[in-house]
Amino acid sequence: MEGSMQLRTLVKPARAGAVASFGLLAAYFLILSLVSGWNFAWTQFVDFWYFVIALAAGFGVQIGLYVYLKQATRHPNASGKVVAVSGATSTGAMISCCTHYLANVLPVLGVTGVVALVAQYQVQLFWVGLAFNLAGVLYIGRKALEASRHMAFMEAHS
Repeated sequence: MEGSMQLRTLVKPARAGAVASFGLLAAYFLILSLVSGWNFAWTQFVDFWYFVIALAAGFGVQIGLYVYLKQATRHPNASGKVVAVSGATSTGAMISCCTHYLANVLPVLGVTGVVALVAQYQVQLFWVGLAFNLAGVLYIGRKALEASRHMAFMEAHS
């Protein structure tokens, strides 16, 4: 009975994490397709799939941990800032592969310089996104583990 209860406790966080991962992938394809067309979006995905999938998966894990933590503590403000920051960084890193094509749409000289800089450091931006992802997973994971241990202690001593 206890095992099925634990399984039910994990279903909502797992579902939320999967939805978040697919949502981030959808945002990636939508943004790239709007800026440069579907063929370009697909080509970029094929070229950088390992980064894109890793960023989306890491973001999904963070969301799943956040939902679990919120569920375990029943506290509405649990670590949401970390999820927001690392999620924005992941999204930014994922769409950086197409940013240099914005120069065609936004022919402002200052924007062109920024776009060229981002395009030049595209892979490094992916790594920065992965680092933020890992930091977010570790932070929220630690908080979720602490909350889980605390809840188990409280149940054992009540």
